[in-house]
Amino acid sequence: MPDPILVAKGTEESYLLPRMANRHGLIAGATGTGKTVTLQKLAECFSHAGTPVFLADVKGDLSGLSQPGGQNPKILERLKQLGLDDKAFASNPTEFWDVFGEQGLPVRSTISEMGPLLLSRLLNLNETQSGVLSIVFKVADDQGLLLLDLKDFRAMLQFVADNASQLKTKYGNVSAASVGAIQRGLLTLEEQGAEKFFGEPALNLDDLMQTDNEGHGVVNILAADKLLQSPKLYTTFLLWLLSELFEQLPEAGDLDKPKLVFFFDEAHLLFNEAPKPLLEKIEQVVRLIRSKGVGVYFVTQNPLDVPDVVLGQLGNRVQHALRAFTPKDQKAVKAAAQTFRANPKVDVEKAITELGVGEALVSFLDEKGVPTSVQRGLICPPMSFIGPVAPSERDRIIRASLVYSHYQKSVDRESAYERLKAKATEAPPVEQASAPKSRPAPAGPRARQTDTMTEAMMKSVARAAGSQMGRSLVRGVLGSILGSRR
Repeated sequence: MPDPILVAKGTEESYLLPRMANRHGLIAGATGTGKTVTLQKLAECFSHAGTPVFLADVKGDLSGLSQPGGQNPKILERLKQLGLDDKAFASNPTEFWDVFGEQGLPVRSTISEMGPLLLSRLLNLNETQSGVLSIVFKVADDQGLLLLDLKDFRAMLQFVADNASQLKTKYGNVSAASVGAIQRGLLTLEEQGAEKFFGEPALNLDDLMQTDNEGHGVVNILAADKLLQSPKLYTTFLLWLLSELFEQLPEAGDLDKPKLVFFFDEAHLLFNEAPKPLLEKIEQVVRLIRSKGVGVYFVTQNPLDVPDVVLGQLGNRVQHALRAFTPKDQKAVKAAAQTFRANPKVDVEKAITELGVGEALVSFLDEKGVPTSVQRGLICPPMSFIGPVAPSERDRIIRASLVYSHYQKSVDRESAYERLKAKATEAPPVEQASAPKSRPAPAGPRARQTDTMTEAMMKSVARAAGSQMGRSLVRGVLGSILGSRR
């Protein structure tokens, strides 16, 4: 069984038990109080215990996990103060990932894997528009058409829009206004670089759950400084990843340590303006994913950023300082203090505003799963390097990855776009000479009523090929081949 993780030292030592680490946690505090260093400390401790870690590097300074520390005088002084100066500095096995493929291995998902609920949030759709999006997915499923990338989705959306009258009876109404809103959302996504995220090879979750030859868990670092400029893309990607872990991993029961620990930085962005169905999905994932052996740790400025239904699931707490300059701030401090199990030796509400940098109020779950009384202490410094590594070193680690060749080059296999395009180029069926003369084919506008679904599909894509949308689809394909689109 892995040893308890020493996180902080004050009048007493505060330990996080690995077997309770999948009961989730919270790291909170104002800007500049030490949240990122606490995250780094926990990440390397989980790695040393043999648990893989996934975290988003929103500031660009967590790449130091890949290098041993020891060069920072403040860290040396803090270790001496805590009586930990006999500890050896060490690096951690690291993989770098990046949705844009610039600072790490490319991370991709398919449109189908994302699903209509998360894609609706990404496109900022209302309830009616989300319903149309669900119809597009359903028609694609019924037609056996794969939605892998944005050009697949555009082609499918065009087909559904052009055949709305025929699809209405079976699937429901598809309004032109809703289709237009979805198309505008897609344009916005493309401007944010989302076309790089949708495609293949899609991320294999097993590649996030590796250990090295010494049994240390690999720390997976997602470069998120650029991604955070598109908050909805950032949060939707992380929520998709959590959902995939929840759906794909088998039940694990009570383990000595988690299979994976997932850190969700800037967690308040996840819940901002989230519709009720999405909040319900988040609550379900957080509540049930611990049984799959995954621990989720939210990192945010204030505990009130996290809804009560989710906050109640977070058993391990590290609270850094909060500022109380306004009545609203004072209310937040009081609410944060009430989330801890009381300790007669600690005035929590007062202490929260007095904590120094690297100091925190800590409460972890004991062996029975009960929160311990809150303790005040100094966070133990990480043994890895604090700060970013040189770009050349990051690039060396990326190229040395065992999965580099697998993810580095995108794959564009046959999917909805190619199949719809192929249907449009097929020759129309030849009329049988023996057709009864008593039943001539209808002429004029009424002839459209007898089109089969395949014929309608052919006509739809033929029209799209000659339109501006068709031309942009072709440009998208050529751009990916020539490597000219970033």
